[in-house]
Amino acid sequence: MMKLYIKKWNFLTVILMLLFTTGAFAEDFSNLPVKGHVTMIDLGAKKCIPCKMMAPIMVKMEKIYEGKAKIVFIDVWENRDQAPRFKIRAIPTQIFFNKKGKEVYRHVGFLDEKSIVEQLTKMGVEKPESDGKG
Repeated sequence: MMKLYIKKWNFLTVILMLLFTTGAFAEDFSNLPVKGHVTMIDLGAKKCIPCKMMAPIMVKMEKIYEGKAKIVFIDVWENRDQAPRFKIRAIPTQIFFNKKGKEVYRHVGFLDEKSIVEQLTKMGVEKPESDGKG
């Protein structure tokens, strides 16, 4: 009886591993860009050096723009269908969409915090009062 239980457990483990590695549990980004909200999407990968440099900036931007704009990171190595969808040729790439979902600005490469804030401000998003540390 114990051997049968172990075999079933191993089978389930293999199935779950296959689902995770094939992207069956990939995030759903079908609602992007978010209609009615200015949206910034950073397309990169967790293991790309410039993308790693942007990660803390993206976390901060997401926090300080909460309720004002949608800030989203998509790992295109984990979500391979998103690179062709957004016509990505290099990572990182940042795409800014207006409230109607129309792309208004695209940048390829590392983008610093000041440039992100400037672009969002140009798009009518109120500049945050907080720096996101508190």
